[in-house]
Amino acid sequence: MEQALWTRTRLGRCGPSLDLLTARFDKHVYSPHAHDEFTVGVCVGGSEVIDYRGGHIRTGPGSIVVLAPDEVHTGGPGNATDGYAYRALYADTTLLTDGTLGGLPHFRDPLINDPELAAAILATHTELSACPDPLETESRLPWLLTALARRHSTARPTCDQVPGAERIARVVRDRLADELLDPPSLAALATELDLSRYQLLRAFRTTMGIPPYAWLAQHRVTRARRLLDAGLRPAEVAPLVGFADQAHLTRWFRRVLGVTPAAYRNSVQDGR
Repeated sequence: MEQALWTRTRLGRCGPSLDLLTARFDKHVYSPHAHDEFTVGVCVGGSEVIDYRGGHIRTGPGSIVVLAPDEVHTGGPGNATDGYAYRALYADTTLLTDGTLGGLPHFRDPLINDPELAAAILATHTELSACPDPLETESRLPWLLTALARRHSTARPTCDQVPGAERIARVVRDRLADELLDPPSLAALATELDLSRYQLLRAFRTTMGIPPYAWLAQHRVTRARRLLDAGLRPAEVAPLVGFADQAHLTRWFRRVLGVTPAAYRNSVQDGR
């Protein structure tokens, strides 16, 4: 099976694009090539051998591979029977430097064993590939890529303390609530508050306990309940509260309330 699925998402409203790749190959061998961005991949099956920096990288399920911008590499099956499968994202350098010092992060070892981070990258990649929401992309990927650079590169971390974190979180929360149909980008909000995007994310998560996209999704669910109580159907409610479609509403409604919007509406109607 030779399969490659590309998904394009955006880092916030009107923000730069970011590409996600889901690939499964039996025999495909990449020609030598390079990317303008960091390539961050996680192996999900089989084994791939990558020629890089004069050596060979052999991946296995759960391993993270980080390839630097403009560095030539190849890739192909690690053996004749298993093929290889992976998920990858192509990240501009700024996404790995927002919460670090010392310039462009250098990864001495491109093959990284970090099960917790690998699982988080895979979960984020999977969910964004299914529903590429700009605010969710901007809330999750810069945070994970900063963690990657801090844990495994030569870059030094910036200070995690953000003065006035509670005030910052309230400002961001109120702006998201006011603009729930088309939320502002976190980069734009950070600029208005004279912060880096990482500092804004840090302040919000520290104060609220969840990232901005998750807070907004829960706020949307609360608004959706009121509309369902009033008798509207889930398909009508989804766009009115800012969800991409009914499936997007259902996914978050179940996460927050443990029931689908249709089942909730039916139970409310039955109780009248």
